[in-house]
Amino acid sequence: MSLTHFDERGQAHMVDVSGKVETARTAIAEGLVVMAPETLALAQGGAAKGDVIGVARLAGIMGAKRTSDLIPLCHPLPISKVAIEFEPDPALPGIRVTATVSTTGRTGVEMEALTAVSTACLTIYDMLKAAQKDMRIEGIRLLSKTGGKSGDFKAE
Repeated sequence: MSLTHFDERGQAHMVDVSGKVETARTAIAEGLVVMAPETLALAQGGAAKGDVIGVARLAGIMGAKRTSDLIPLCHPLPISKVAIEFEPDPALPGIRVTATVSTTGRTGVEMEALTAVSTACLTIYDMLKAAQKDMRIEGIRLLSKTGGKSGDFKAE
């Protein structure tokens, strides 16, 4: 299998998408912030800094929009949708973060969804680190993507 971000000499380059057809594309990613039950309680409304989830939602949206500024070979995309969902999970304990990103374009939004989740998880950590420094951010992964030449993908 050849990697698309390297040319025949092994040098990094931005993939030429000019010949691709514009299609509707959506990607969904998830990540977890694992924390103590007491910290989870703070995240759900008791944090002195305010609305942890609301701030993390905005950060995730901003992260998706700035992906091409952060990941060197990503194309800037006209994103049409970014939705960030937070599910407190006492069984972890922690918060499950899911990002859905959509566009109509020549390349997918997988990196935007992954960046949205990463940024939201990092923001949760930042907002709660005074209460718990050993929280873990883990399990960041692509759950699914639709559209494009490579077709649909769904994680097992």
